[in-house]
Amino acid sequence: MAYEQYRPTGFRVLPPVVKNLIIINVLMFMGTYAVGYAFDINLVDYLGLHYVQSEKFNPFQFISYMFMHGGFSHIFFNMFALWMFGNVLENVWGGKRFLTYYMVTGIGAALIQTFVTWLGFNGIDRDVSNYLVSPGPDAFVAFVNEHFPLYYNQISGFVSSWNANPADGAMVQNSIQYIHELIQLKMDIPTVGASGAIFGVLLAFGMMFPNSLLYVFFAIPVKAKYFVMAYGALEIYLGIANNPGDNVAHFAHLGGMVFGFFLIKYWNKRIRYR
Repeated sequence: MAYEQYRPTGFRVLPPVVKNLIIINVLMFMGTYAVGYAFDINLVDYLGLHYVQSEKFNPFQFISYMFMHGGFSHIFFNMFALWMFGNVLENVWGGKRFLTYYMVTGIGAALIQTFVTWLGFNGIDRDVSNYLVSPGPDAFVAFVNEHFPLYYNQISGFVSSWNANPADGAMVQNSIQYIHELIQLKMDIPTVGASGAIFGVLLAFGMMFPNSLLYVFFAIPVKAKYFVMAYGALEIYLGIANNPGDNVAHFAHLGGMVFGFFLIKYWNKRIRYR
């Protein structure tokens, strides 16, 4: 199934599934602030996706995280993209197939993000084992800079004190405690947002309407297929670069695209062999 160009004549500008997804996301966004203000409850702690070994993890978070957002710009651009590309797909596929695709790509994004996080924690566990063999101020600094560089300033005073007395056994125990606390902090950082599913929607649009023009910055025309490929390549680069200050789940975005690609291929194969 391929569509070279989309012409919206007779199609709904805001079909029901896209409309209801936008409404649910907006209500959850406003509810997060309302509940936090009224009852001092952080809904992100309950509904955001936590790492599976975190005490805050629940299986339903593989779905609920898609309806939580970290700020106005986050939800605005996600919902804008959902409306812009999702309404086209729903008009072509119908509501049932579009909702299936949206949920599969969103859950797939969460699975990929969890897998990548697991790989990261495997590396941390290996380095913790190495540190325990030969602990010391320099080894501690190297470990923190490798895995938790944003927290170095918080432990710099402790490191200065330890350097004054490197043989102090109490300092070794304190450093191990710091490491466990940093690992727990990392485990408790939630992933939120519909971006994984949105990237799946973007991929589907690029596959189905490859020659449709998208206007980057509202001025530069780019064919959808090239836009999707460029965006995917950028996400791979940013994910591998792993900038410590970057709190974007790039591999979740890629996960949504990967699951979307294989789901569309599966659907197309079923149509061909009917």
